[in-house]
Amino acid sequence: MNDTRLVSSVDNALSILLLFKSRNVLRVADVAAQLGVARSTAHRLLVSLTQRGFAVQEPVTRAYTPGPELTEIGLAVVDMLDIRGRARPYLSALAEEMRETISLVTLEGTNVRFLDSLESPQILRVGSRTGQLLPAHCVSGGKVLLSTLSRDAFDALYPDEKLPTLTSRSIGTKTALLKALDVIRERGYATNQEESEPDVTAVAVTFGPANSPAAITVAAPTSRVESVEAQGAAVQRIIEATRNRKEPAAP
Repeated sequence: MNDTRLVSSVDNALSILLLFKSRNVLRVADVAAQLGVARSTAHRLLVSLTQRGFAVQEPVTRAYTPGPELTEIGLAVVDMLDIRGRARPYLSALAEEMRETISLVTLEGTNVRFLDSLESPQILRVGSRTGQLLPAHCVSGGKVLLSTLSRDAFDALYPDEKLPTLTSRSIGTKTALLKALDVIRERGYATNQEESEPDVTAVAVTFGPANSPAAITVAAPTSRVESVEAQGAAVQRIIEATRNRKEPAAP
């Protein structure tokens, strides 16, 4: 399939998904008319969406309804927006006390996505990375999230021994990463000591429910971090104090 036909097919498939915004049921004839394509083309597109879980064909009427993947995507987006709101008080508390750049990240395959960030007010600071993707094994937030995975889930993400690196200090093998994750589970936080870029040191802890975890990271110029252990302990203390203020114990 050439590029033009591929783009056209993708555009038509997305147009069908948009039709589900206003209709709970679609028929081949309806889709063909809306898209201005032959019924055979409309049928082929609907079959492809069904195979991917974005549509479901009713066995009696043979019409198509929204599939489970659409629901999963919608819920994931809502959850992502929701966790930003829930995390904001914690990010603010950390930013106020530590005066360094605070970020919220989630795992996307072998990468982490930066969802939110509060930049340090200091002139020399780590900049916001909101929206960026970075290799999970090279950053503190990614490593602390990887430490929550089962071994089967971890092996599915990392089938090979060799890992890509960002700096000379990045973890470069699966074996070394597994050892690092054991340490993270024991102490409760992860570190990044110039593993994603030079002169950046960070620590991270998990945040959110077990079925949809995120991580909160504190990143600073390496020259200002006297001890990653002290920084990790401070992050844990501030997170716990903020949680206690937001959720006081029942009498």
